[in-house]
Amino acid sequence: MRIGIIGAGLIGGTLTRRLTALGHEVRVANSRAPETLADLAAETGATAVWAREAAVDADVVIVSIPQKNTPDLEPGIVASARAGAPVIETNNYYPQQRDGRIAALEDGTPESVWVAEILGAPVHKVFNGIWWKHLLERGVPRGTAGRIALPVAGADGPAKDTVFALVDELGFDPVDGGTLEESWRQQPGTPVYGQDLDAEGTRAALARASKERPAEFRAA
Repeated sequence: MRIGIIGAGLIGGTLTRRLTALGHEVRVANSRAPETLADLAAETGATAVWAREAAVDADVVIVSIPQKNTPDLEPGIVASARAGAPVIETNNYYPQQRDGRIAALEDGTPESVWVAEILGAPVHKVFNGIWWKHLLERGVPRGTAGRIALPVAGADGPAKDTVFALVDELGFDPVDGGTLEESWRQQPGTPVYGQDLDAEGTRAALARASKERPAEFRAA
């Protein structure tokens, strides 16, 4: 598939490495010029592009940037993807640690719902709760005992099926995290976040989640 990645930090860079190794055609961008990604491009075979070019004719788009930078994205930045292409977002809100106060999120809007509103496109939330090094190194074949499961929140349909297939290809068990409005179940501070659970454990952790954001993940 042709995959566009907007953001080349720990998760975006890791997905660039993993997806190119699996044979996908990857275009990757950051907030600066393509030449700043020359080393990553040389290492992986990905094509470094301007952010506005990453989604062009893509089968999948991945947005992986600091949450506070989401409003700075160019309007319509994912609109050039192929019809029906899923947009994956991996972002997390860290108000005290990085992002500052985002009023809508403090008022209870799920993080991914807010991102979808800004992007003007439906999104699927996944890859936000796994440590980048485990994403890089711990993918294993389907059926392996203890395989790490990753929740996927978003609307049901072919786009979600594509995301499930991509998660499985990367070596993790996709678990249905419900609708995008239920994506709060996998936000920072929830039982599933950062835990490397198997599929059964992930479903149980999602069910235990509370909408109340823990103090360390609220603006001070």
